[in-house]
Amino acid sequence: MYRVLLVDDEQDVREGLVVEVDWEAMDLRIVGLAENGREALEMAERVEPDIVITDISMPFMDGLELARRLRERNPLMKVVILTGYDEFDYARQAVSLSVDEYLLKPFSAKHLTELLTRLCAQMAAEIAERENVQQLREHYRTSLPLLQAELIATLLHRQKSAQYILNRASQCGLELEGERYGVSILTLHPSEDAELKLFAALNIAAEIWDDHQAGYAFLHQETVVLLYIDRLGGAEGEKLQQQALEKVVRSIHHYLRVPATIGSSRLADTLPAVKHAYEDALLALDYRLVPGTDSLIYIADVERQTEGKLRFDELKQQTLTRCLKAGTQAELEQGLQIIFREITVEHGRSDIQLYLIEVLTTVWKAAQASGEEMEDIFGAGFQLYTELFRLPGLSEAQQKVREVCLLVQERISSGRQHVYKDIVEQALAFTKQHYADPELSIQKVCAHLHISSGYFCSIFKKEVQLTFLQFLMQIRMDEARELLRSTELKSFQIAERVGFAEPNYFSFCFKKHVGVSPKEYRRQAEAAAPEGTLR
Repeated sequence: MYRVLLVDDEQDVREGLVVEVDWEAMDLRIVGLAENGREALEMAERVEPDIVITDISMPFMDGLELARRLRERNPLMKVVILTGYDEFDYARQAVSLSVDEYLLKPFSAKHLTELLTRLCAQMAAEIAERENVQQLREHYRTSLPLLQAELIATLLHRQKSAQYILNRASQCGLELEGERYGVSILTLHPSEDAELKLFAALNIAAEIWDDHQAGYAFLHQETVVLLYIDRLGGAEGEKLQQQALEKVVRSIHHYLRVPATIGSSRLADTLPAVKHAYEDALLALDYRLVPGTDSLIYIADVERQTEGKLRFDELKQQTLTRCLKAGTQAELEQGLQIIFREITVEHGRSDIQLYLIEVLTTVWKAAQASGEEMEDIFGAGFQLYTELFRLPGLSEAQQKVREVCLLVQERISSGRQHVYKDIVEQALAFTKQHYADPELSIQKVCAHLHISSGYFCSIFKKEVQLTFLQFLMQIRMDEARELLRSTELKSFQIAERVGFAEPNYFSFCFKKHVGVSPKEYRRQAEAAAPEGTLR
């Protein structure tokens, strides 16, 4: 349902449009009525209309100026101009600039309905064009190599869930399901035409990888990365990977006459663990500098096997950080259960201590990123890591970590509320100090506070229960009432003092908010004042 804002300085026209047109039948809903362009501009910021129907001749701001201002804020908004005969040529010239449709007064409900039906069809067609399936498919097809490269880079460097990776893979044409996964990194020794030879090495490796149905080969950070997908399992799967890697090394030596080295990881059991496999392959590659090593280096050959190694990986870090910064206590408890579940009696004391230190380091970073200091939370001179080592057992250490997490979460939450209140208080103070500036706006306040307008509007309304423009108008009206009661200033002087560049618009806003004109308000105030009261 499209949202409509009606703007006309004649009340009978506004009311007539509301009752005489079957808005619901056209899937339209009126979200606001404004008497002039200035009021409509302020109202549009609150109600966010899709269509604005406006008279062309209005006080304070005409329809074309309104259309121009609206388009600056939202180029997709549709504007319909209502115009009298003497303005017809003027309106027609403006159509190409900022107006979508115009309607000549007087008009019938039928004419407006036909116009709006046509406009709605146009909007639907624009949406359909943006969602054109054939165009999207073609664009998607040409973007596939980039999408695949992005996913592989994510797989190597980020810790994402297996389901996330598999969903993304199916969308961009990669088959990543398997029993186990391995990563091998191929690098060429420096030579002339290094980039061309690296690309040739990729072609050779990719062809062999395809022949063995081993997975995928791709360029990444000036190396060829071979992602092995073990679909056989056991010794047979390991043998297939080894055969394919040996053939890659031999073929590159044979065809390119360039020395090549491959570092290869252990096989990982899950897709998220491919990140660690990539790190292991990089470690294996570092051993090429050690005399006596072969062109094909397996990390399992050069470093001691560590089964079930405790890893406080990126997924756990992200989960813990999110819970500390924005989660509930229950979500934090659940996250800690997942973190502690990794620890078993088979892990050595030093491994467990290192693991818990990584947990506490993440907590510390989350606190600092939120503007909190651990010394302020736990007191000066605290020694968190030392205290952890002194605890007698695993359950005590886990309880200590839990207590630290809960305290930090509470402090971050409290600090965030304080920041919200501080920002709003600064905005209120700035607004009260500068309300007499006719150019005062959300943008000016946000520039002063160095924050985005979207963030400001959301926290301002949450704290004050008013939009910024409503609050500014309230301040101006309160001050205007006070000046009318306590001074002999003329209405146009009061208008200037409270931030209105146009005295007539001040009178319009005053009557709309107070219920009477400034002149009548002063007369009522004088009549109500005790006899002999000085103003």
